[in-house]
Amino acid sequence: MTAATLRLLDKADQEVGKLDRSVKGAVYEFQHKFRKNPRSHGLNLTQLKDGSRLYTAWVTADYRALLLHVGDADYLLLSVLHSKDVDDKLERLAYQINPVTGGIEFVDVQQIEDTVLRPAEARGLFDAYTAEQLLELGVAEPLLPLIAKITTLEELRGLAASAPQLTVDVLFGLHDGKSLDEVREQITGPVKADDHIDADDFATAATRPATLVTTDDAALQAVLGESFERWTVFLHPTQKKVVERRYNGPARVSGGPGTGKTIVALHRVKHLIDRIGPGHSKPVLLTTFNRNLAADLKTRLLELGGQQLLDRVDIVNIDKLAHELMAQASAQGKNRRLISDEQAVREWRQLLLELGETGWDPEFLAAEWSHVILGQAVNSRADYFQVRRAGRGRSISRPERAKIWQLAERFTKHLDDKGLWTWRQVAEHAARLEMERAARVRRYEEDRARLGGQELIHRAAESGAWLDYRYKHVVVDEAQDLNAAHWKMLRAMVRPGPDDIFLVGDTHQRIYDNYVSLGSLGINIRGGRSSRLTLSYRSTHEILDSAQDLLTGETYDDMDDGTDNLTGYRSVLRGPHPAFRGLQTWDEERDAIADQIAQWNDVPPSAIAVCVPTGDMVTEVAYRLAEKGISAVEIGPDGPRGPDGVRVGTMHRFKGLEFQRMIIAGVSDGIVPRQAIKAYRAADPLRYKRERQRDRSLLFVASTRARDSLTIFWHGRPSPFIGLR
Repeated sequence: MTAATLRLLDKADQEVGKLDRSVKGAVYEFQHKFRKNPRSHGLNLTQLKDGSRLYTAWVTADYRALLLHVGDADYLLLSVLHSKDVDDKLERLAYQINPVTGGIEFVDVQQIEDTVLRPAEARGLFDAYTAEQLLELGVAEPLLPLIAKITTLEELRGLAASAPQLTVDVLFGLHDGKSLDEVREQITGPVKADDHIDADDFATAATRPATLVTTDDAALQAVLGESFERWTVFLHPTQKKVVERRYNGPARVSGGPGTGKTIVALHRVKHLIDRIGPGHSKPVLLTTFNRNLAADLKTRLLELGGQQLLDRVDIVNIDKLAHELMAQASAQGKNRRLISDEQAVREWRQLLLELGETGWDPEFLAAEWSHVILGQAVNSRADYFQVRRAGRGRSISRPERAKIWQLAERFTKHLDDKGLWTWRQVAEHAARLEMERAARVRRYEEDRARLGGQELIHRAAESGAWLDYRYKHVVVDEAQDLNAAHWKMLRAMVRPGPDDIFLVGDTHQRIYDNYVSLGSLGINIRGGRSSRLTLSYRSTHEILDSAQDLLTGETYDDMDDGTDNLTGYRSVLRGPHPAFRGLQTWDEERDAIADQIAQWNDVPPSAIAVCVPTGDMVTEVAYRLAEKGISAVEIGPDGPRGPDGVRVGTMHRFKGLEFQRMIIAGVSDGIVPRQAIKAYRAADPLRYKRERQRDRSLLFVASTRARDSLTIFWHGRPSPFIGLR
């Protein structure tokens, strides 16, 4: 018999993922047998009733696969059910071709109905909309009676767990206050089919982008394995839209933790490479803030597209990129010792002591020098008088700027004399070098247009190379943590024009003191080139609600002189509420951490993490766990320092990571936020607010690393951020 095609329909993977590991293994074996011969005796392929496209086949003695016959020998796997549930559910299963998107949708009406309460008298959330309006937006018709009964947000979330994705997006869009026209344009429009839709042509429907399915055995295995590779299979239509869209300039994608921003960045890289085609060795730069995130991007891109894709992309963290440019350009800085921002503050303190300057705060001067003078690659005293100081706190007068510039010049010489170098200096020099190179490229192209090809060929032969921009496209992950000099460098690396820069980030997760206005740096993301993702695929609804409470009272920028928020940010995953526990002492808290981990014996140690505010606390927690017989692995700048054991690290180290079970410890008043920032409350209120917001964002980032459960510990008084007294 001709081999059959068997693919997994989107959202079916979530149901299969809930099965026991042994059953999931049987599903993988089943799909091999089915593809080889769907009519083999052991599978017992059976049509559920005459005229129906629904079939069942045996996976094990107790479980049956529910299949949709698309056409000929082509089937979609919809679900895997216990055999005793199949007959009970038959009358409540619905499938259709969505008349708006043309994609195939499958709905277990009974499962969704069980999540929707039906009070005798209550106003429905969607009473203001007619059935015709909802259908026009793409809502699944079989769900209209249930949608009419939804009266609470909890019921809407219950429906969202199993409903087709477009239905979920439309309903949440309306619930969040979008008008019908806004939903039609922003949510339905991008996935609406362009061609005529035949409600009975399932074979064609299966090929449309709105029908999200696996494509091969490896893809199905990836889904069953619950790894990152699931994202090589299913990409949400909203994500797919921003990945494949052509932009007439820089573009930005924002969204809360777990909404798939990094996934979008990786798929965008692959899309750009596929569109460029062969010929250029590494036409795309993929960069992010730190080393362990860059290493993770490299691993994921390899999983997404293989070595062939990886070989065509430069993947490097932004500071290393700047340092490499410096090394290529000259020997300057090669023999200098790089120091941290904290060490730079100490050097400022020493310089002020030597000069007898008592009227200046070394922390303020260090920040002004790093973020304004170096951060914006300010070249002269006159430029410093004019430069914007976005997010810098207190305003300063013209005479103060003159004095700061003089001190900055003395400080630069101070570092030169000691053979020291900061990462901010590296970024500033690299930005300047790259801007000079871009200017040469522009002059070269002007000469080419003026002189003609032959003369330029002669000049190129003399100089030894054609001048061009380094990259055709730049993609940036965790964009909120880059400083202005980084952006100036990146702006100069790629020709201004369509699809030049693509950045993803979330200012609610900014954990470094980098505030920028992209428009002022030549990166214009306005005019419809900014998108938001709102659906979290990582954390449960309960964890997200608690994490968002941590941000209460704060206002966050959008990196372009506006504000950003998490309106509509949600998860359809459910789980236990986070636990909050206070102890009397830090010693008692460490014992409680060990006890909690011991209770989590149903998951491997590497799926558990302990996050603390300081490096000293990391060491102390790891030592206590070892005393209790629990293996622990510290997270360093390049990631975990070993394959096995509970992960322990500071809040900064958890950026970009995720774990099934998460403990955040030491969340005590005076530690979170840091005691030291209280000194700015009266002297520099704006800086105090900014530093406090940064500590709040750190706690928010740490909280949203948890997938299934979260426990927050403190000793003494709890942090004011968690709202407990």
